[in-house]
Amino acid sequence: MKNSVGREIPDYIEGYGKVKPFEGAFANYGLREKAGVKIKSVKPGEDKVLNSIDEVLDKIELKDGMTVSFHHHLRNGDFVLNNVIYALAKRGIKDITVAASSIFPIHEPLVEHMKNGVVTQIIADYISGPVAEAISKGYSKKPSIMMTHGGRPRAIESGDLHIDVAFIGAPTADTYGNINGVYGKSACGSLGYAIADAQYADTVVAVTDNLVPYPACPIEISQEYVDYVVKMDSIGNPEGIVSGTTRITKDPVGLKIAKMASKVIEASGLVKEGMSFQTGAGGTSLAVAMELKDIMKKKEVTGSFAAGGITGYIVDMLQEGLFRNIFDVQCFDLKAVESYRDNPKHQTMSGSMYGNPHNRGSVVNNLDVMILGATEIDTDFNVNVTTGSDGMIMGGSGGHSDTAAGAKLAIVVTNLIKGRLPIIKDKVTTVTTPGESIDVVVTDRGIAVNPKREDLIEKLKKANLPVMTIEELKETAEKMTGKPEAIKTSDEIVAVVEYRDGTVIDVVRKVIS
Repeated sequence: MKNSVGREIPDYIEGYGKVKPFEGAFANYGLREKAGVKIKSVKPGEDKVLNSIDEVLDKIELKDGMTVSFHHHLRNGDFVLNNVIYALAKRGIKDITVAASSIFPIHEPLVEHMKNGVVTQIIADYISGPVAEAISKGYSKKPSIMMTHGGRPRAIESGDLHIDVAFIGAPTADTYGNINGVYGKSACGSLGYAIADAQYADTVVAVTDNLVPYPACPIEISQEYVDYVVKMDSIGNPEGIVSGTTRITKDPVGLKIAKMASKVIEASGLVKEGMSFQTGAGGTSLAVAMELKDIMKKKEVTGSFAAGGITGYIVDMLQEGLFRNIFDVQCFDLKAVESYRDNPKHQTMSGSMYGNPHNRGSVVNNLDVMILGATEIDTDFNVNVTTGSDGMIMGGSGGHSDTAAGAKLAIVVTNLIKGRLPIIKDKVTTVTTPGESIDVVVTDRGIAVNPKREDLIEKLKKANLPVMTIEELKETAEKMTGKPEAIKTSDEIVAVVEYRDGTVIDVVRKVIS
């Protein structure tokens, strides 16, 4: 047979196989497939830039039952999710699954969309505010799915979570779809949670309020994954990044707990050259970091890396030479954004690199020490950070389960009593993180060590720390508060709690008020 330039080509070549003849330089553009979906490739000279979300929606296949995804690096300042769902609702699209890495109070408009059937399922790693309340009350047609920060990219990469269209809020984007989070009026730093969406969604839309000439450097998500670029007046308010508690506690009880937790770390023997560390952004957890800072200085120890969602306090430790590097999956404050932009030792990581249990090795597997919070703990060391004392959804695992599984020493820090209720119970309301991956619970009234860690029990007792059994801590709390009544729930399941490997560790049932 002859190809389009007139060359005689055999139909079959031994050692090569069946021959597909050349048909012209651009004849086979548009034949790229992803997950069985044919996607139009971009020809030389073609422009990816569109002028509005509506223009994007004109270009893509809209259908009832589609899954659209979003990332949460702008946290409680995000404008993208609300704008996109509003535009889809105007077009009469129904039965939408919203796969957002996290949901915040700013996403309250989703509640009305849930009531009218536009949105029928939420999949997220963390859900707070009015959306969490609405799910708890059974407003969503389908149970929500609560994942972990490592479990979400695992699900996307494996095909368990198929995304039709990913809308990526891009603080900076160029005309060909290269994205970074470090420049522009909405700079939010690392875009680690959006990377799996960009790589695996059928269609990827970069939504930006800072469209710059090609190329936009540095590049966090590259043009090869992005189908369209659309400019909005504003993708969000970067001040909303600093949402929730991201400052060191001044509460004397919290400071006491932090001091005790730092002594646990020191007694464990893990404060040594090359140690690695992660802490949450809660006030007590950050106070532990400050206590650890003093211990590291005293021992003249330089750590290998600090990881996770990064605050200015961790940045200070990097700048003071206490860690060689930072692995950053999201920035919790603007100081962290600036450090990520300016310091090459402050590196991004994708959600998959961070905590996916099914890849070739995640960062959490190299953690020495992890500081965790808790809503409830039970006598089997199971931890709840998904539901509150009233049984309503108020958070989710985020990286809780991922880091607890990976770290050599997973420490929960908490007041023994919160809101006049004991934190330690016979059984937690919802299991977020299994007790087998929790090593120590540090409270203001004493320290409980998981019985499987006999080595730690011996070390902490030798350091004269107030070690008690978890049952003794529970009894201490109940003597002051009494035993709270069990929460009454119906049989209706409003949310499914997935462990990081995709198995179901618990369900959340509708509370009977």
